[in-house]
Amino acid sequence: MEYSELFIFIMEIVGTVAFASSGALLAIRKEMDLFGVCVLGVITSVGGGMIRDLILGITPPHMFRSPVYTMVALGVSVLLFCLLYVRRGLMQGKFASAYDRVMAVFDAVGLGIFTVMGINTAAKVCYKQNFLLLFVGLVTGVGGGLLRDVMAQEKPYILTRHVYACASLAGALVCVYLRGSMGELPAMTAGAAVVTAVRLLAMHYRWNLPRVKWEGKENREPAEKAEGLERKGGDQNDK
Repeated sequence: MEYSELFIFIMEIVGTVAFASSGALLAIRKEMDLFGVCVLGVITSVGGGMIRDLILGITPPHMFRSPVYTMVALGVSVLLFCLLYVRRGLMQGKFASAYDRVMAVFDAVGLGIFTVMGINTAAKVCYKQNFLLLFVGLVTGVGGGLLRDVMAQEKPYILTRHVYACASLAGALVCVYLRGSMGELPAMTAGAAVVTAVRLLAMHYRWNLPRVKWEGKENREPAEKAEGLERKGGDQNDK
């Protein structure tokens, strides 16, 4: 294995561990069983790559042709489940907050890694259009988390919090436009670094994109609740 291939492999393993932990922990918090924890851990770590391969026409997807990443994600999910099953109070107090901070860093690193790996995969199969490279990089980075949230019946994190998808897009832009001048590995490293930095800064300073606060919904809910109580009281009086 050449140096560049070893470097890319290590990056992919780090990203896989980070994303698998994120998916497995969400499943545990949702009180899913062992199978559910494994499914969410695996889909979070390799789901983005699977979507990428389907877009690029790579069949079967890489997760089936080279199952090492799936096995790593499965092992991380089972290990995390067993650890919290034996020590149920472990994710409370100071340890829980410390774990969340560490996993936030790993998640940022994983997002950066998978974003640039998506671009690298698309470039290797001779797709050189910049727009496609950017789109594939973004999908690879955030696709697994999107599938995780949908399967866990959560509001998709990438659409609501801390410029998650925008961080991936920023790093993808850097990676795409540096490939020609700096080469593959330096461009990938720079792109992953930008994604990680933007994510960490967004989490620290709580950066969010502007949104419209729908006050009508807030005002409608108390009115509907009061109307329901009035109807209930009227029905009881009629009886």
